[in-house]
Amino acid sequence: MQLVVFGLIAAAIATAVALGFHWLVVPASRQAGRIFFLYWLATGISILVFSVVTSVLVYSIIHFRAAPDDMSDGPPIHGNTRLEIIWTLVPTVLVIVVGVASAIVLSKNSDAGTNPLIVNVTAEQFEWQFTYPHQGNVTAAELRLPVDRTVKLVMTTRDVIHSFWVPEFAQKQDVVPGITTTLVITPDRLGTYPVICTELCGLGHALMRSEAIVMQPAAFDAWAKSTASAVSGGGAAAGKAVFAAQGCGACHTFKAAGATGKVGPDLDTAIVKDAQLAGLSVPDFIRQSITDPNAYISPGFPKNVMPGNFGSLPKSQLDALVNYLVPPSTKTVSP
Repeated sequence: MQLVVFGLIAAAIATAVALGFHWLVVPASRQAGRIFFLYWLATGISILVFSVVTSVLVYSIIHFRAAPDDMSDGPPIHGNTRLEIIWTLVPTVLVIVVGVASAIVLSKNSDAGTNPLIVNVTAEQFEWQFTYPHQGNVTAAELRLPVDRTVKLVMTTRDVIHSFWVPEFAQKQDVVPGITTTLVITPDRLGTYPVICTELCGLGHALMRSEAIVMQPAAFDAWAKSTASAVSGGGAAAGKAVFAAQGCGACHTFKAAGATGKVGPDLDTAIVKDAQLAGLSVPDFIRQSITDPNAYISPGFPKNVMPGNFGSLPKSQLDALVNYLVPPSTKTVSP
């Protein structure tokens, strides 16, 4: 009876610790839900084992401790064969249960099905870039996903090893030079979640963040169509669409786009002056600054802050962005 009491007390304490704190984020994908199920399965088994071991230990300390003045040896015993079989079989069964459950979850989580949404993910110090090949090659600085649709991320890097992680999706995938890696996600909760690089990739590693925006399917389709249409249509609308999709406003001030970023130069005042200092025409200077940002650094700003992956934008998008950024008073040369 005492063993049972000690076991229940130990189980209650362990359960309170397990459930009394927010150890995990709220899952936002089917894959995360399966992974968290495994976590709680292993936690439950651990609580069971902890309770049994603790109850036997406490019971033994109370009932079989030696008296303070007893220096004699304990009686020689062989053991208990039945008990040894039990404590071998039970852990074996528990390990098999966890192993089989893990294999099932891994298999399900890696299955993209027959019609996944393909998103090409490009990593570069210190930026993520997301391209949608079946949505007109729309390219964005944030990851937009329709809810309840399976997505296959096809990931590459232009420089060092990076690692893609969205905590609410509960999966990480390294992005390795020379290798194309993939990750399957089926978001099932609307919202905006952080995209984080979890592999130390250089001085700007802590800044290599973006957002995963889970949208209603209709809203996602409308976003993809409007962005692709704006870019293909040319003019200021195309440039503004690219400026917004690439997240340029997070680092630069540009009144035409309503951007107020302070990380990089003010595009309303610095472009003409810096172009003169660099000895280039304004359009050529803008294009060089986008494709090779370290070729000329505006006074007062450090090198290696702006990533160089914007040079991989489709030509139509790059041209639209350059034209958009050229001040109206200097638009005499078209790239």
